[in-house]
Amino acid sequence: QVHLAESGGGLVQAGGSLRLSCAASGRTISSYGMGWFRQAPGKERGFVAGISWSGTNIYYPDSVKGRFTISRDNAKNTVYLAMNSLKPDVTAVYYCAARSDPSLATVERYYDYWSRGTQVTVSS
Repeated sequence: QVHLAESGGGLVQAGGSLRLSCAASGRTISSYGMGWFRQAPGKERGFVAGISWSGTNIYYPDSVKGRFTISRDNAKNTVYLAMNSLKPDVTAVYYCAARSDPSLATVERYYDYWSRGTQVTVSS
């Protein structure tokens, strides 16, 4: 029902920045909680950031606090993840996800729709 298309990933030098975009189609996501997840080689996919439908409730795990910023523009049906002062430890495939509930969630099983994932690689 909801298709999520990512853009903005790629290769970046350490210390640089990237902003990932997740554009939804098929339905409006203005009433959906949204999240970002990542999976590094040999590791489980883990939660990166979440945002409620209105953007008033935002949550980050301790591992990314102060480095990542999630935001959304419901008029554009798009969610963003800004990453600053990048280090190689953020290298992973990043996924955006949507759930048919206005609140955010931190675990995969509460999300209904997923992007294909985009590679973020930070050189050392």
